[in-house]
Amino acid sequence: MIASRADWLLALPVLIPLLACAVSAALRGRPAAQRRVTALAAGAMLLTALLLVMEVLRQGVIASQMGDWAAPFGITLVADLLSAAMVAITALLYAATALYAQADPEMTAEEGLWHPLLAALVLGVAGAFLAGDLFNLYVWFEVMLIASFGLLVLGGGRAQLDAAVKYAVLNLVATTIFLIAVGLAYGLTGTLNLADMARRMPEVPNQGAAAAVGFLLIAAFGAKAAVFPLFFWLPAAYHTAIAPVAAIFAGLLTKVGVYAILRLVTLVFPAGQDWIAPLLWVVAAATMVVGVLGAAAHWDMRRILSFHIVSQIGYMIVGLAIATPFAIAGAVLYILHHIIVKANLFLVAGAIRRAGGSFSLAALGGLWRRDPWLGILFAIPALSLAGMPPLSGFWAKLFVVRSGFEAGWYALAAIALATGVLTLYSMLKIWLEAFWKEPPEGAALRILAGRERWLLLGPVAALGLVTLSIGLWAEPLIAYALAAGEQLAGRDAYIAAVLGGRP
Repeated sequence: MIASRADWLLALPVLIPLLACAVSAALRGRPAAQRRVTALAAGAMLLTALLLVMEVLRQGVIASQMGDWAAPFGITLVADLLSAAMVAITALLYAATALYAQADPEMTAEEGLWHPLLAALVLGVAGAFLAGDLFNLYVWFEVMLIASFGLLVLGGGRAQLDAAVKYAVLNLVATTIFLIAVGLAYGLTGTLNLADMARRMPEVPNQGAAAAVGFLLIAAFGAKAAVFPLFFWLPAAYHTAIAPVAAIFAGLLTKVGVYAILRLVTLVFPAGQDWIAPLLWVVAAATMVVGVLGAAAHWDMRRILSFHIVSQIGYMIVGLAIATPFAIAGAVLYILHHIIVKANLFLVAGAIRRAGGSFSLAALGGLWRRDPWLGILFAIPALSLAGMPPLSGFWAKLFVVRSGFEAGWYALAAIALATGVLTLYSMLKIWLEAFWKEPPEGAALRILAGRERWLLLGPVAALGLVTLSIGLWAEPLIAYALAAGEQLAGRDAYIAAVLGGRP
């Protein structure tokens, strides 16, 4: 029975989008009413998420047992510093993409489906961040997959349908592997509760079988996160989605996979298992290199940005591979920064297309003279993605690279630095082609104005302001990330919160 303040704060990030999904689906055919429901839900979820962050800062890890079924037998919702921050950023992107979508012309015919599907996606993402057991994590992944498949086909074009099939097939394979691993984990430990599994996994007689389960789970989550060599579905799918869909996909979906790997590696299979660090070393290096080379080779904005999702995931895996508290803090900081920056880049790409008539760099040009503010709003997240000071990406990359050097992983740190240079090249390529060069003959340039301008550029400006604030006043977020790294590396607070301090 939900009673305490902490119980409500853990349940509301799931209940709010669930209610919004049901109500907006019932209001299909009444877009104005659906918009009001989505705006109210996004605002309520953002407020609740911020209160959750404050509660976790005050109390430490908090847990709630749904229906008063004691752990490890019931459904547990858990929030620590990482998961609370992830829920808050999810709510922020919910609000930003919902506002932006009101001015996207491709959304007009699809708005009736957009609102319930968006709420369902947010429901799945928030549930995954708060899940305290493997089976319910699987359930939230399924909710997320169904909603994301529906969002991906909005627009109904052949490209969207083709991309959706590739996306669904790979994710269904990954989900099947995940479910098999869940069954094997239960067979080995007799539990699916993550905190209880963390106690029991080291006591499993057959540690080879335990390592095999860990490998299967990392493979399943790695496919969701689009790490090498399981990344190919992402650049084949994301570039076909309409702008607000691509933005929330880019910001959140792969980070759920990274979050799951982070939770698994720090809680159930902590550092010290000989096979994890070399595996993640190779995955991190290959993911950075393949992603950034793919971005450098393309001349379509959405494909460039899609490949950069892949390359940036590699930085997060570096922190997990090293697995010291400082390195984990770097991974946390990188995740939080990247969600905001990458979603913002897809939103501003949609605005560039509205102003320049195309996503192809060859068909763009001259936008700086016509709309300097659009250029500035692109430059902020673009330079942050490349790690330029004093933006948020600089601090995130500094943590990751420094942790690599401190651990003696000089080759991996050098790959991370080289990837940053090539990322800057890709962002400069977009800038020079879209904003600086002369427009090609017959280019359909226009200036965003009126309500369309405010709805498209307002969310972009808000997310850009967050990026600037993190970069210029980095100390609070860095302190938060360091505390999250210590909390994740320690494990004890999480286990005690879920199991009531039992040995």
